[in-house]
Amino acid sequence: MGAGKTKRMPRAVREQQMLDAAVRIFGQRGYMAASMDEIAELAGVSKPLVYLYLNSKDDLFSACVRREARALTQAVRAGVRPGLPPDGQLWSGLRAFFTHTARNPDAWRVLHLHARTHGERFAAEVAAMRADIVAFVTQLIAAAARDAHRRPHLPEEEVAGLAEALVGAAESLADWAGATEGVTAKQAAATLMNFAWAGLGDLMTGRPWVPPEEPEPEPSSVPGGAAVPGGAAVPGGAAVPGGAAVPVQAG
Repeated sequence: MGAGKTKRMPRAVREQQMLDAAVRIFGQRGYMAASMDEIAELAGVSKPLVYLYLNSKDDLFSACVRREARALTQAVRAGVRPGLPPDGQLWSGLRAFFTHTARNPDAWRVLHLHARTHGERFAAEVAAMRADIVAFVTQLIAAAARDAHRRPHLPEEEVAGLAEALVGAAESLADWAGATEGVTAKQAAATLMNFAWAGLGDLMTGRPWVPPEEPEPEPSSVPGGAAVPGGAAVPGGAAVPGGAAVPVQAG
């Protein structure tokens, strides 16, 4: 009997192996320092096969960015539980975000660090992912406000601004949690929840923080006086070149 033929791995499976290896190398080395030889070795394939499947280093990096952006967005959307009250929905979304970034640190570095600094093409793909998450968070905040008031009260631009602030804080906190030993995804989510929900909760129930009233600054003027070059006022006097004041004689 002849030896059995080795079963070939499906192209899609092989490609995912290459992307797994590439995300790890790009995440740890950065785009410029990453080597196609190292990626091929980690994936267990030849370098020509990597080029055959993914064309170039740029295309490989772009494929990594698209895949990881899609995975993060899906994780956040899937993590939110619609039947919960507003704070529960936000909490479940934050838990999903920080759990995903903690479990996939190389992917998070690819998205949040490397893709943003290596060309408009990659930065645009990350920006599209971020815009999708911001839009989703905007919907959550708007829905929570409607539930709290039974009618929408928050202006659209204010809701969008809150979503931008919340997403930006989550991104920074994910970086901090990843660099701080012992910080869990749950702790990171709780930190942001404590920071954000006190303000959001009051806002959604019609108790926004209002800046204190401050008196309007009074215009600097001197009745009956003339201005001196340089901004000085001379009561009852006239201005002369050089700023010296000359008394005005009554006519």
